[in-house]
Amino acid sequence: MEQALPQRIRFGREVCGDLGQAERREWWLADGLGGYASGTVAGTLTRRYHGLLAAPLAPPLSRTLVFAKADATLMAGDRCWPLHSNRWAGGAVEPRGHLHLESFRLDGRLPVWRYALGGLRIEARVWMEAGAHTAYLAWRLLPGPADPERLRLWVRLLVNGRDHHGQTRPGDFEPAIEAGETELCVSLPHETRLRFRTRCGRLYPERTWIEHFRLGEERRRGLPDEDNHLCVGQVSLPLAPGEWVGFAASLEADPSPYLAEALRRRQQRDANLLRLAKVQNSCLVDAPGWIDQLVLASDDFLIGRPLPDGGRAGSVIAGYPWFSDWGRDTFIALPGLTLATHRHDEARRVLAYWAGLLDAGLLPNHFPEHGAPPEYHSADAALWYVEAWRAYVETTHDLAALKRLYPALTGILGEYACGTRHGIGLDPADGLIRAGGADTALTWMDARVEGRPVTPRAGKPVELNALWYNALMGLADLSRLLEEDPEPFAILAAQAQAGFRRYVRGDGGGLVDVLDGPDGDDARVRPNQILAVSLPHSPLDHGDQAAVVRIVGARLLTSYGLRSLDPADPGYRARYEGGVAERDAAYHQGTAWAWLLPHYALAVHRVTGDAALAQSLLEPFGDHLADAGLGTVSELSDADPPHTPRGAPSQAWSVACVLQAWCQLELARRSKLGNHRHA
Repeated sequence: MEQALPQRIRFGREVCGDLGQAERREWWLADGLGGYASGTVAGTLTRRYHGLLAAPLAPPLSRTLVFAKADATLMAGDRCWPLHSNRWAGGAVEPRGHLHLESFRLDGRLPVWRYALGGLRIEARVWMEAGAHTAYLAWRLLPGPADPERLRLWVRLLVNGRDHHGQTRPGDFEPAIEAGETELCVSLPHETRLRFRTRCGRLYPERTWIEHFRLGEERRRGLPDEDNHLCVGQVSLPLAPGEWVGFAASLEADPSPYLAEALRRRQQRDANLLRLAKVQNSCLVDAPGWIDQLVLASDDFLIGRPLPDGGRAGSVIAGYPWFSDWGRDTFIALPGLTLATHRHDEARRVLAYWAGLLDAGLLPNHFPEHGAPPEYHSADAALWYVEAWRAYVETTHDLAALKRLYPALTGILGEYACGTRHGIGLDPADGLIRAGGADTALTWMDARVEGRPVTPRAGKPVELNALWYNALMGLADLSRLLEEDPEPFAILAAQAQAGFRRYVRGDGGGLVDVLDGPDGDDARVRPNQILAVSLPHSPLDHGDQAAVVRIVGARLLTSYGLRSLDPADPGYRARYEGGVAERDAAYHQGTAWAWLLPHYALAVHRVTGDAALAQSLLEPFGDHLADAGLGTVSELSDADPPHTPRGAPSQAWSVACVLQAWCQLELARRSKLGNHRHA
């Protein structure tokens, strides 16, 4: 039986016709190779990253905006109606095609626009081919009372050849253009060609700079807010009732122009992903529609990273649009992206690839965009890697893969115990891990302003030692599965648990955030302590766990995440807005982070035993999917109400942690119901 795709995200004229609302809602697509497409419901460009094809021209990333926009106009005799909108420098919006939008919806995760012009109704779609740098744009005339004779679409093709982080001035990009009736080729950097191909219309070459697009979101972020794109041609498409017309835009040598077949391939692939997840993970059977949406969203972050031998390694894009693959984010997200969705092969590929990147017990913090060597500035990424292995083996029972990589796992903990870079090492006095110095930012709270950490946490951060204890206990269990000696890890875990008592505040106010820093202990209330309760192995007793949940819930809990600092603290920032320095100063000083709320829900369950209560804490994310990045979860939100979504509109660990926690809590909830029935 074919799996139906989610259809829960839909807007009518009240949103589509209101430019502010239609612009704040964005759709995002990915091709599985690091490329993506994105835009607004209104069709305007508000970010430098918006475009119909951004792809790595010099892999592994080096993402380049190559196809920026397709401006369609409906022609009927001497009458014309724009089906596109543009916002220009100076504030003018012209044309205002969004006013013809009757509705917008996601078909699964694919954006669908429906225009109504009197008796004429036209549907437009965009999708990407999985595993290829190819975007499809298609339109069809829907049945209606109006006379459909002599209707034609003219679509202007706006291209670029810039880094997706940048902007273009007229003349920066002057490509060669080759055109035939059904194919138009544009020469791009790195000897790449962008092909437009159609089988239902005709292409006409052109060379016109379209200047002064206003990028409102970049303006709000304190960044340059204008861009320019080159129109390389137009495609003329005759409309007939029920028939798809359109084209492929591709970096591939021979993209298929058959629209209906390409759309079926994409829809079938998404349906198969959802079906497999439900067949293999019983928790997802009868899951609410917003959880189905997250299952599909999880696919956007899993990519194939090119290898020198021509193969592809598994990796994870941390978020769209500006993140590459980051070590910490990858292994926080991996269980939710792959294990909850029964994509075990992808999980194993990612784990195996990153094992080859270990250096002195550390994993890269991130890969720079343009192929520079990876940076090893993370104290916790390798410990998250150990936890990802624990979760993988627990789910798959793949002892053969564990046996191959077991030396890498023991090597990580050995390097931490003996001491490695950046002052990361074991303090024998209390069994805890110390890390960093005054100028380092080795935890996930790593923002800097003028080269200095905004949130200095050198010393013994609480979550680092929660992860250390969890990794030791986890590896002891994995050792037993392989009939290896668990005793060395169990001894270190007992020492760490005893030392962890130092974090417990005497006033019942949860845990100290950092011990033994350059200026002593840091007892500010931050969310990092929640990991000491939510991880599979907690070093705390039940009373201390309850105290952590109580203080975090009282001071830091919001509907869409945990605040990164207590509102009563003098350094608290209520809004994440302004220029780069202002936003970096607020990044971990109040801003609420989505990935932490699922950990809070898991901690609530551990303390209360009430899975339904804990699961209910995740329900606001179902509403969030219809705002900001549609069908996905934002990186963060403002600390104060209304908790406006901010940061990257589609973030891997946000999606993954919500999905993973929901499944764990659903399993616990059903288990409890089953026990009650048998009582």
